[in-house]
Amino acid sequence: MAITKILIANRGEIACRVMRTAKKMGIKTVAVYSDADARAPHVLMADEAVHIGPPPAAQSYLLADKIIEACKATGADAVHPGYGFLSERESFRKALDAEGIIFVGPPANAIAAMGDKIESKKLAMEAGVNVVPGFVGVIDDTEHAVRISNEIGYPVMMKASAGGGGKGMRLAYSEQDVREGFEATKREGLNSFGDDRVFIEKFIESPRHIEIQVLGDQHGNIVYLNERECSIQRRHQKVVEEAPSPFVSPEMRRKMGEQCVALARAVGYFSAGTVELIVSGEDKTGDGFYFLEMNTRLQVEHPVTEEITGVDLVEQMIRVANGEKLSFGQDDVKINGWSIENRVYAEDPYRGFLPSTGRLIRYNPPETGTDESGALIRVDDGVQEGGEVSIFYDPMIAKLITWAPTRLEAIDKQIEALDKFEIEGPGHNIDFVSALMQHERFRSGNITTGFIAEEYPEGFTGAPASAELLQRLSAIGAFAAMAQADRARRIDGQLGRRLSPPTGWQVKIGDAIHDVVIDGDEVTVDGESLDMALEYTPGDRLIEAEFGEDALAVRIAPVRSGFVLTAHGASHKLRILPAHAAPYAAHMIEKIPPDLSKYLICPMPGLLVALNVKEGDKVEIGQPLAVIEAMKMENILRAGKAGTVKSVSAAQGESLPVDAVILELE
Repeated sequence: MAITKILIANRGEIACRVMRTAKKMGIKTVAVYSDADARAPHVLMADEAVHIGPPPAAQSYLLADKIIEACKATGADAVHPGYGFLSERESFRKALDAEGIIFVGPPANAIAAMGDKIESKKLAMEAGVNVVPGFVGVIDDTEHAVRISNEIGYPVMMKASAGGGGKGMRLAYSEQDVREGFEATKREGLNSFGDDRVFIEKFIESPRHIEIQVLGDQHGNIVYLNERECSIQRRHQKVVEEAPSPFVSPEMRRKMGEQCVALARAVGYFSAGTVELIVSGEDKTGDGFYFLEMNTRLQVEHPVTEEITGVDLVEQMIRVANGEKLSFGQDDVKINGWSIENRVYAEDPYRGFLPSTGRLIRYNPPETGTDESGALIRVDDGVQEGGEVSIFYDPMIAKLITWAPTRLEAIDKQIEALDKFEIEGPGHNIDFVSALMQHERFRSGNITTGFIAEEYPEGFTGAPASAELLQRLSAIGAFAAMAQADRARRIDGQLGRRLSPPTGWQVKIGDAIHDVVIDGDEVTVDGESLDMALEYTPGDRLIEAEFGEDALAVRIAPVRSGFVLTAHGASHKLRILPAHAAPYAAHMIEKIPPDLSKYLICPMPGLLVALNVKEGDKVEIGQPLAVIEAMKMENILRAGKAGTVKSVSAAQGESLPVDAVILELE
């Protein structure tokens, strides 16, 4: 029987993504929601919506029986689990099977076999897939873990067996690292997944993370839809994904694809799934790829595959669940152009990427669709202006996908689209991903999973700006200042009629000073004339300027004595003064910020789960003082300098806002 109504057991952008395809196919949709999501876009988009509990996922989205009740109440005959939550739970698939509800995904045995990292590795070896050297079996205690690690040879990775999403993983370069990290990995596994088994494997040097998208039907047909390169990661979380990979040759693609299809066949796989491989960037033979794990669900980064193959993966999943045969074979799968996805997260790259939460005061994504050159902008999101990025779920706000005929054009399209993305409220990583897109090493395609750690060892401070960009920004700033002066002059005629706005301006960006003159349509910066066209009315938040052939979108916000202009991955504070007033600026006193180094400050909103010191304790530099839990991760706060604890102002078990003082040292 054909599916007529799908319940989407998920939230946010993936729920909206599944609904878009279901609507296109004429299938009715049902949303489920927690208290936190009562007015979320996925709820408004669905034909029906069912409330399933309080905000924490464990009391709502993770309750299989609540989902099944909702199916019965609405008459939904199928469930699409999206990714995360229940998507890779064998017990959920079995419960649906027992109720006669179609699960839009793979069979229970495949979910079980691939969900267990130890079991999946054995299967991969039997199916003839390359695997990373490691210890397969149960590890008794820390001593056993140390013995195993010494045998494999460092560096090694310790992983929670049931882990995923970057949780429950520790890298160890020495025996001491294993001793320190093994118990913590077990605990994270137990807290996040209810399973404290850990396994250990060799860590590959200059590794690239490349994955193969597979798709199978219930009639034994399985194809691979090329690869995705997901090497740009931070703390094992993917940030940028692209398809195809700049590293993979056609021959290597075929080898990888065939091994992954063999693995899928070995577990009787159908529906969409992804085999993740770790690939040695040092190995140029095309054989240095190893099985990591198989994700038995749709991936976050599936759009890049859709854009280069023209296949709607959600539609295929629904058709397969319906019992239909795949309508194409391996030879029909082509690679057309290049696609890149950036994940826009609510996290603050300027503060060590700490998760950020709060209301989206402004949310205005770039316009989607194709431009005259054929390049495409696609935004997959599940938020809206006025909505909340809550502490209960993943901090992803949106996915920005671009497609163009070549890799560099797709990258440049990302930079252009990121400049037009308006987000206010929570901190976000738009500047950071824009900086990645401009980074010469990324553009060269010579990337590894260590890219972010290697290129930004001191953290992120904004993308470097070229002299040309600074020149253009100073012209835009002066134009905006002139427009404001012109408006001030007209209000109530306070400045009399004779005073025209100044045409000469001095613009200070960083330490550099530019002299800008705007006379009618003539614009000069430091005596050089500039071909600039733009419109600006005081109060605008985005300026789209043209410099000859080049377009530049700039976000603008007024600050005291100037503006902050944000473009190309950095915010620049411009102090703008009329040329006749500028000489007096030298007499203004600089404000010195206060010294906060003696305080331990909470770096993000979270729960204070441990406080390791009390008043009067002596502490050494680097000593762990407190543990904050946020976004399901434990973060250890260490002493920035040695001293004595003067006072403690927070208690264990307390929920702290960002920048709360936990304790003071003297």
